[in-house]
Amino acid sequence: MTDTAHALAASHTLWELVGRRAELTPDRPVLLQGDRRLTFGELRGRAERVAAGLYGMGVRPGTVVAWQLPTRIETALLSFALARLGAVQSPVIPFYRHREVGFALRASRAEFFAVPGVWRGFDHTEMARALGAKGVFEAYDDLPDGDPSVLPAPPADGTAVRWVYWTSGTTSDPKGVLHTDRSLIAGGSCLAHALRLSADDVGSMAFPYAHIAGPDYTVMLLLYGFPAVLFEHFALPAALDEYRRHGVTVAGGSTAFYSMFLAEQRRRPGAKVIPTLRLLAGGGAPKPPELYHRVVREMGVQLTHGYGMTEVPMITMGSPDDTAENLATTEGRPPEGMRIRIVDGEVRLRGEAVCQGYLDPAQTAQAFDEEGFLRTGDLGRLTDSGHLVLTGRLKDVIIRKGENISAREIEDLLHRHPAVGDAAVIGLPDAERGERVCAVVEQPPGAPALTLPAVTEYLRGEGLSVHKLPEQLEVVDALPRNETLRKVLKYRLRERFSA
Repeated sequence: MTDTAHALAASHTLWELVGRRAELTPDRPVLLQGDRRLTFGELRGRAERVAAGLYGMGVRPGTVVAWQLPTRIETALLSFALARLGAVQSPVIPFYRHREVGFALRASRAEFFAVPGVWRGFDHTEMARALGAKGVFEAYDDLPDGDPSVLPAPPADGTAVRWVYWTSGTTSDPKGVLHTDRSLIAGGSCLAHALRLSADDVGSMAFPYAHIAGPDYTVMLLLYGFPAVLFEHFALPAALDEYRRHGVTVAGGSTAFYSMFLAEQRRRPGAKVIPTLRLLAGGGAPKPPELYHRVVREMGVQLTHGYGMTEVPMITMGSPDDTAENLATTEGRPPEGMRIRIVDGEVRLRGEAVCQGYLDPAQTAQAFDEEGFLRTGDLGRLTDSGHLVLTGRLKDVIIRKGENISAREIEDLLHRHPAVGDAAVIGLPDAERGERVCAVVEQPPGAPALTLPAVTEYLRGEGLSVHKLPEQLEVVDALPRNETLRKVLKYRLRERFSA
């Protein structure tokens, strides 16, 4: 991290960070979207006017404001306006519907709710009213406006809880994760430190700004003073023109994004799909080692992958100066200040980027151990060089005839098979074995049909122990994924194939 970035990372609040960056480089762009651009100076100035408009509506320091908005310049302005006021923000992923949104509004006790109106064919305003939301207002194109002279002093305490993020609810209600300005700055600083970026880079946000990755990435822009291209709706190949137009040098999001970029590259062999691209980076889902090697070999770019979660936006990150072996097989190293402890195979965390807990005190009590370390539910180990290797999830351990089997180990081997595009391994109830191993795979176009005997023969050849071999194979057109970082939803596979 540069000296300037290091100094900025010491900012007490996000608003202080915005102001310090605006003083340094007021005319440099920070957000790019289509023909529009927002500079660091404009970010501060316009966010203050929006803050004044919100103040006129009755928003005060500590007021809970939920917002469910797509990835747009206006969304960033609204969020920083709320940070200027010291309000408590509750971002909601725009793809969530009545159940998740209703729960978030009730649990957070939101006093205002910003929505995009009709977006991608769905009427968010109508849903908000049907849910009985308070203070509903639309904030897609037009934002509240006012005279900044009416504003109270900006917040000074960066350790107060001002953010409620939501874990994705699958079979139960989502959890409200409590963050502070300082925990978000610490997470973004980890990302910035690891990626070794500069003011000459151009980044990209192809994920929902309402995801915890939104502030994580924005903090990095503020620390280094470079811009990012925003994608309100990301789809390839349609988005490629914007990447090329703005000369994006850093792209990514998660493992699924790497695969999508690689698929586009394979349609254009011999020419870089994005000429200026030099780095793919992301996290949020396991990265098969073979995918790393394919991206580097075929796309001619570096790939660095990290480890984070809603509770801790950035835990470890691969660095461009790591060895190829570490980049392929680990999640990188933690930054200074992040302590990782492995207890009975589980990864536990303590540091400034760790959340303050959950809205539900009972969930908080369960999540932290007696020494204040967050239980992640992830399994892993630390190498001699301090790199973290994730080996699976506690709930992804398949117990077959009393033997523990890691789904991640089998998935990584399957990804090496040329007839496998993507794979998910799950445990299914079995009267004789307790659980049986089921491999669910996507196949690339034109690949020969896979059979269970062929898959088990291949895995035997790769050295997989006999007791870990899949006893069931399912080939699907597409694995079910969420709408944020495109994580595979294994619970849906268990529901579908348990019978």
